[in-house]
Amino acid sequence: MKSVLIVDDHPVVRAAVKLVLEREGFKRIHEASCVGEASVILREHNVSLVILDLVMPGGNGLDVLERIKASNLTCVVLIFTSLDPLFFQERCMRAGALAYVAKTNDLSQLHKAIHALMAGYTYFAQLPSVSMDALQQSEKQMIDKLSNRELTILQYLARGTTNKAIAEAMHLSHKTVSTYKTRLIEKLGVKAAVHLRDFAIRNHLI
Repeated sequence: MKSVLIVDDHPVVRAAVKLVLEREGFKRIHEASCVGEASVILREHNVSLVILDLVMPGGNGLDVLERIKASNLTCVVLIFTSLDPLFFQERCMRAGALAYVAKTNDLSQLHKAIHALMAGYTYFAQLPSVSMDALQQSEKQMIDKLSNRELTILQYLARGTTNKAIAEAMHLSHKTVSTYKTRLIEKLGVKAAVHLRDFAIRNHLI
């Protein structure tokens, strides 16, 4: 793998990942702090590996994954994020990612994941057998049925982002965001938008 792109909005994280990549012999290392910057680099450079966070301004890593898949790019994607793999790993696998590393692990896990991808393997977290009660199982099933865009908007709303700010960040109309909000309230069975935050926190979505 000759060229790599790090997509993360935290400069300190990008610097740490860059050190890991340099030790692994990567020479051409590109960096992006948002979805827009990542899209430009992917168009202009022949990147073979993408190390991608799921949480960032202007959308999220799932948006980047979808764009990579839609554009038939040949790069390999490694997810490096703070979000719980229990709720996001399978979704990322379906979207085309070949590795998932949680930031709660030390950087040795990132080393191992990069080695696995370079050798042609995948690298995913071993998910614990978590016993869930009926409510948790039901809510996880509801989350799994959400589209990537619905999940992204849910995360924005749960963080207290306004409809207007979501619309600007995701290049949608204010009306479209309102429609998504109404749909999320119905799909997740909450009484009002104010309860979306509780739902998201309870299910480790933010």
